[in-house]
Amino acid sequence: MSSALRIRPRLATALALLPLLALTACGSGSDGSGGTAPAGARAAAAPTDDPVADVREVPSVAALLPAEVREAGTLRVGSSIGFPPGAYYPNGSDKAPAGQDIDLADAVAKVLGVRLQRQDASFETILPALGSGKYDVGTGNFGVTAERLKTIDFVTYINDGQGFAVRKGDTALKAPVTDLTQLCGLTVGTGAGTTFETTLTARKGVCAKAGKKPYDVKVYSENGATLTALQQGRIDVIMSTINGLRYQAAQPASRTAFLGEYHRLDVGFAFKKGSPLTKAFRAAVNELIEDGTYARILKKWGTSASAIETSRINPPEHT
Repeated sequence: MSSALRIRPRLATALALLPLLALTACGSGSDGSGGTAPAGARAAAAPTDDPVADVREVPSVAALLPAEVREAGTLRVGSSIGFPPGAYYPNGSDKAPAGQDIDLADAVAKVLGVRLQRQDASFETILPALGSGKYDVGTGNFGVTAERLKTIDFVTYINDGQGFAVRKGDTALKAPVTDLTQLCGLTVGTGAGTTFETTLTARKGVCAKAGKKPYDVKVYSENGATLTALQQGRIDVIMSTINGLRYQAAQPASRTAFLGEYHRLDVGFAFKKGSPLTKAFRAAVNELIEDGTYARILKKWGTSASAIETSRINPPEHT
């Protein structure tokens, strides 16, 4: 997303730190940070609705793919998989992943008449790997930013963004957080390689300008470690995705409180600059929007409030 806090695909470590909660009716979820639960809890089952099952190839959309891709019939996808509802392992890393990003990518592939070769990857490695040709497309709640647009093409599929959360009952930071000077003197935890890390680093001087003690930033490669740090008091606040933090706060066991939206971002499938795949992906997403599958997927994962009306290629960053 925004990107969001992302964990490496080492589920055993993540579960030991922070097991996943059930995706229950808070509307069912939102992409970003996952929930907290007592150590030793089991990852919960995903929602059972399968809006992707009835999706079929649309020849006019599939025809937009390059001939060599149609002939090969496969696309290599680098996926950051770690926590609900974006992408996670409800039944262990040896079983199929689930989540909003998984469903949307699978539905797009069915419209295009191709198979996905999904490869787990840590969030911060996916965008560079697109440029090297390791993957054809990347998924992981990648937010569209002006800086990323210099080297990456995006096809949007949802609108998410940046927000904050604290331990439930913590009064050190009041909602809503609309200015980074509200963080002055606090320790902020966030994910490696994310837009959150970039924003916090770039704006770190705002506290000095305001005559206040600077905030400290602690970066974690695993989402579970970030949330554990929050609950143990080693950080005061988490910066992550709007949808993810809302999901987390809606789970009683998480013991966190969402502090509101800070900055909205479009989120999209990521491609190397100049990729010939973008027009086909945009048409496929728009096909899913038109036929209602898109709305069903977002409803399943509780992210309907972040729906977009139409997919776009490389929209400007929200200001």
